[in-house]
Amino acid sequence: MHEIMKQKTYIFGVITAFIVFTGLVFKINHWAGAGIMLTIGISTFSLFFLPVALIDNYRAEGNSQTLPLYIITWLTSFIVFMAMLFKIQHWALAQLLVVIAIPFPFLVFLPVFMIVTARNKNFSVYNTVFVLMLLVVNSVFSVLLALNVSKNRIDDSLKLSGNFYSLENAMNLLPARASGNALVNKIDEVIGTVNEYRGIILKQEKISMDQWNKDPGSLHSPDANRVAFDALFKTGGSLTVSKLHNNLKDLVYQMGVTPGCEELAKSAPEIFDLNVPSGNDLDWSSWKFNDNNLAWVLIYLDGLETNLKMIRTTIK
Repeated sequence: MHEIMKQKTYIFGVITAFIVFTGLVFKINHWAGAGIMLTIGISTFSLFFLPVALIDNYRAEGNSQTLPLYIITWLTSFIVFMAMLFKIQHWALAQLLVVIAIPFPFLVFLPVFMIVTARNKNFSVYNTVFVLMLLVVNSVFSVLLALNVSKNRIDDSLKLSGNFYSLENAMNLLPARASGNALVNKIDEVIGTVNEYRGIILKQEKISMDQWNKDPGSLHSPDANRVAFDALFKTGGSLTVSKLHNNLKDLVYQMGVTPGCEELAKSAPEIFDLNVPSGNDLDWSSWKFNDNNLAWVLIYLDGLETNLKMIRTTIK
């Protein structure tokens, strides 16, 4: 009976590994369903197959002194696999998990492994060398994965920035709306805040607006988080950080009270990306400017300005 259960467990493990592999192939080719397969495969492997396999092996070994090693082996694997999944899926906290996952095997797993195996005189030194090699390979793979995913996101954002810049140049050729319209004035005010934000952030990066428009790749730290938030806070504190959010909310209100723009006001929060995942408006500034890398902060500002200018052209 035990052998049958063991066989079923490992068959399930092979199926799970196949799902993960297929998900990776789909992800590389940008096919639909990749995220679902990777999430199911990696989660099932980490939360079901791996602990069951480790428990089965521990019971077969019958040595209670190795229990800490089995526990830490599962914990290390879980952290590493979850960090990879979060990074591949671009989920929140991905960067933090990767930072934890890279040193965790060396700082936690390796000491426990050395202590437990040192008590076993029959344990081969070659097994220790093999484990060390696996740890090195895991760390290198994790770093390369993080760099590759970040680079893909950044490259995509820089292409979008070029598209927004071209579109804005075309819209600037259109006749300007006459002042006096309260909604047009409010849109211009928000555009001014967007330019203010972008100027502060680019100044922190020591590049000009012209450099950013012509060569977005000139950013010194495109994949760094907190850069934009720190630059805004350093310049004017919490009032400056929250200024854009407050202006956008005022703009949405102005749309709602402007005849003919009521329906636009309903769609505006989605267009301006005002809906915070946490549901708390107070988290918006941190969510947009602290949790995202610098390249995506700037592309958000570029896209926001383009949307505002497009809306302005439709106002009669």
